[in-house]
Amino acid sequence: MDAAQQEATARARDLQRSWYGEPLGALFRRLIDDLGLNQARLAAVLGLSAPMLSQLMSGQRAKIGNPAVVQRVQALQELSSLVADGSVSAGEATDRMEEIKKSQGGSVLSTTGQNSAGSGAPTVRRVVREIQSLLRSVSAAGDIIDAANALAPTHPELAEFLRVYGAGRTAEAVSHYEAHQS
Repeated sequence: MDAAQQEATARARDLQRSWYGEPLGALFRRLIDDLGLNQARLAAVLGLSAPMLSQLMSGQRAKIGNPAVVQRVQALQELSSLVADGSVSAGEATDRMEEIKKSQGGSVLSTTGQNSAGSGAPTVRRVVREIQSLLRSVSAAGDIIDAANALAPTHPELAEFLRVYGAGRTAEAVSHYEAHQS
């Protein structure tokens, strides 16, 4: 990727952050992880082509043009919160995703908070996903790994934190989080 492409991608991610609260790559990865999807299935539920989803995730494209797709994203965020806090089973989530897939969207101005589903304390998984999302909104995984490698000789614990939360899988980060809570 040349400098102009990198600049365009960074600009698209900044726009996504201002429009959607975070880069769509981080948002979609969280939905994929929390709901047990792959990119093709997520694209199908949202009503996007797989290449369009990929362009949105990578920052090659900034905006979701279809308001019904934006509403499906919001519905999946709410469902993801319910799954993460244990209120909805995997089987029930699959049924709800089919309903979301069929939805045509309504008023784009009706918004609900991401955390409206859970009234108690956030789950470990939700806390970990927020840490991952924050790190990944600041820098790409490769850059986080480079930073971790630079820190490793003098600050190995911090380097491990960056690797696990900035570039690792959510399951690894949950294990790390639980191991360091005492």
